[in-house]
Amino acid sequence: MARAMLDYYKLVLQKVSFDVKLFSKELKKAIKRLLPHEIEELKHWLQLFLTDKPELQPSLIYLKA
Repeated sequence: MARAMLDYYKLVLQKVSFDVKLFSKELKKAIKRLLPHEIEELKHWLQLFLTDKPELQPSLIYLKA
């Protein structure tokens, strides 16, 4: 079940990556609902996913909070 939630949020983040505000909102939601080890995996995935999307880089601040 936990893995399914991580995969779900990855999919959602991919689909909303066209809008910075929506992406940030969904990222905050994911951080609230995922387990700590899943958040670490999400961080790693985001680093790879955002390499060609510099406009979304500022939303990574939510992972540091």
